[in-house]
Amino acid sequence: MALPALYQTYKRYRTLQTHKISALPVVILMPHSACNCRCVMCDIWKDNKNLKQLTEHDVSKLMAALKKFGTQQVAMSGGEALLNTNFFKLCAILKKQNIKISLLTTGLSVKKYAEQILEWVDDMVVSLDGDEPLHDAIRNIPGAFNKLREGVEYIKAIKPDYKITARTVIHRLNFRNWQSIINEAKIMGIDQVSFLPADVSSHAFNRQMAWEEPKQHEILISEKELPELLEVVMKIIANQSDFSSGFIAESPEKIQQIYQYYAAFYGLNPFPFKKCNAPWVSTVVEADGSVRPCFFHDVIGNIHHSSLDNILNSKEAIRFRQTLNMGVNDTCVKCVCSLNLSPLAKIA
Repeated sequence: MALPALYQTYKRYRTLQTHKISALPVVILMPHSACNCRCVMCDIWKDNKNLKQLTEHDVSKLMAALKKFGTQQVAMSGGEALLNTNFFKLCAILKKQNIKISLLTTGLSVKKYAEQILEWVDDMVVSLDGDEPLHDAIRNIPGAFNKLREGVEYIKAIKPDYKITARTVIHRLNFRNWQSIINEAKIMGIDQVSFLPADVSSHAFNRQMAWEEPKQHEILISEKELPELLEVVMKIIANQSDFSSGFIAESPEKIQQIYQYYAAFYGLNPFPFKKCNAPWVSTVVEADGSVRPCFFHDVIGNIHHSSLDNILNSKEAIRFRQTLNMGVNDTCVKCVCSLNLSPLAKIA
């Protein structure tokens, strides 16, 4: 291991031991607050009129902290990151520091920006919610599936080895369509699919308040539907080739945990345990400059008021990490998206 890499590994160990951020391998940026879809499981689009976005100045200010902490990967999330008219200028600032860029996108604008994506973005994660009719219905955008497919196919025609992952939130409206989602991803030429359950209980995704039960149950798989969900899960798991080839990103055990997650809402089992160190290895910077330890925990500062390194290592932020017990914290217990990055792990 080269000396700089060894030093970064040491700093990552120190972060976990001291709760003071010395290394920050992953940063999630939200370049734009709005979204070009109107998904049933997300409220981001409901605030589209109050547009906020990160500027070149904002990202330039972040670079001192990212360099100090040895950041290796920035995930551009949202909202829809491509709605930021200066998106690729933001990418250029990050690339000067040799930071890998991943784009999480609805896919609607991929074909339009294909050449710039291939120039500035290292890999892409697209949202896929079902076969064509169901995807369009969940996204509330006519033709969304075709735009996604055209974008993926166009990218692959230019650069066949460019990695594209599809991410699917499995919920009440699409769990019966699960196998079709896998089939459609293969037809499109997507390299890998990833699945997670729907977050129905947190304040994430622009929810000013957590969903109440009537809204939750539009997305939450009902107790009487659980046997059918389990049957679908077992059929997915039975096709071992999709796991052995890596086409499905998760292990069979993690796919089964999607059933366990929904069953836990009815007291049939505990929520699946998730080993996570996201607040120690990553942070989220939102379009208005707000900083969070992860998508689901409360704001700890704003880059318009203080530097990122001062925010992450404030007394309050360090105390948050010191006292966070993920086994009992309600946000962590019900989390749908965990990150556990070993100090030895390489950023792909």
